[in-house]
Amino acid sequence: MDWLNWLTMERWSPYAVGIGIGVLSWLAFLLSDKPIGCSTAFARTSGMIEKAFRGAGVDEKPYYRQFAPVIDWEWMLVLGIVVGALLSSLLSGGFGLSWVPPLWREAAGDSGVLRWGVALAGGVLMGIGARWAGGCTSGHGISGTLQLATSSWLAVVCFFAGGIATAMLIYRVWL
Repeated sequence: MDWLNWLTMERWSPYAVGIGIGVLSWLAFLLSDKPIGCSTAFARTSGMIEKAFRGAGVDEKPYYRQFAPVIDWEWMLVLGIVVGALLSSLLSGGFGLSWVPPLWREAAGDSGVLRWGVALAGGVLMGIGARWAGGCTSGHGISGTLQLATSSWLAVVCFFAGGIATAMLIYRVWL
């Protein structure tokens, strides 16, 4: 079973992963006639949570008429990403729980509350931005650029610029 050794590697080749994502994109278009994307799954999940508390009236909201709060293939893709990441970390021996990663500790201290607060705020802002932009890094960055959509290429440039600026701000790294 030497051919399965790549499953236990801590880091995979970015070229192999890129090819894998390209093949996955091709299969998604072929089998579902839809591009890969994840942010809609989070919007659907919020609708399912709201529906659990407020009932079927949620289905009448204009947003949820367009993005029904149901489990669909994008939702399963997100679940697959989480399960795949967990399996990969377990197989490679890299799994570990850490409230405050070492790089964050060096830049901002030992406060787990601060770390989680910043992560939560960043996640919320990213979610709002993804819905506002009509897609996330997978929707625009993979599927949109694959289709040569100008809006997706612009979004990807903004993703990189925003990520670099944020990292420079948090970790106090200046060019």
